Amino acid sequence: MSEPEPAAPFRLAYVPGATPGKWAGVWRERLPDVELELVQVEASAVPSALESGEVDAAVGRLPVDKEVFSAIPLYEEAPVVCFSRDHLLAALADDETVSSADIAEDPVWVPADDVLFATHPVPGVVPTDPDGNPLERVPTTADAVSTVAANVGVAVLPMSLARLHRRKDVTCRVLSDGPTAPVGLVWPVERTTDLVEELIGIVRGRTVNSSRGRGGPARATAGGVGGRGEDTKTRAGAKKSGTAKSGGTTGRSGGGRRGTGTTARGAVPRGKGTRSAAKGKKKGKGR
Repeated sequence: MSEPEPAAPFRLAYVPGATPGKWAGVWRERLPDVELELVQVEASAVPSALESGEVDAAVGRLPVDKEVFSAIPLYEEAPVVCFSRDHLLAALADDETVSSADIAEDPVWVPADDVLFATHPVPGVVPTDPDGNPLERVPTTADAVSTVAANVGVAVLPMSLARLHRRKDVTCRVLSDGPTAPVGLVWPVERTTDLVEELIGIVRGRTVNSSRGRGGPARATAGGVGGRGEDTKTRAGAKKSGTAKSGGTTGRSGGGRRGTGTTARGAVPRGKGTRSAAKGKKKGKGR
């Protein structure tokens, strides 16, 4: 007899800054016969990669088109202000935060691949040339970080991207009143396969016994509940605790529970820290 052909790999895209390694490890434990391929894709290219079938699902930036894609929110990244180590704000303690008022007079360099300010106003002022003409956006996030290293302004980025493009001559502080950068698991509405269900279970932290995907227990068995692959103990435990279970796993953007699955690496609680004397000095200086 000829050996069966290996299953086609499941391709999971992820945007720069996202770290799907933990989920990939769980996948390999549960589905050793299905290869999980991780594919890094620029945030703006995620929709086309999903629609074309180049990838099966993605850890991407939210929101998405609800008519085309389903999505489960995973976490929200804190925004950070990046600036030169020669900037006045560099005197702040590591746990202190910056507000939009603190950078109101600073040129803010926004990259063309920005993921924060599509629907939010950009703080600070628009960078200009020596004649006072507004400058175009720098091409990439890496270019924005390189520009602020010269102490000619600041950049506001999601924390993961600030860490991805870390430099010794640039430092960052959390922007206390800036927009967050939500990240979620995204897939085409019409392609909610068993493997997608398996991935949903993994990112939501389900056990093997409560998985609704291919790796879960046999469906519609005598001991099963509702043919969903959930065992009696799981349903009883949820009922006893008074916690309502989700009605389905194919919810679209906003349908999943915030913070489900895992916590963003480096996500920082929003809040203001104690100001240093250096910040007061900056405000009193005048520009």
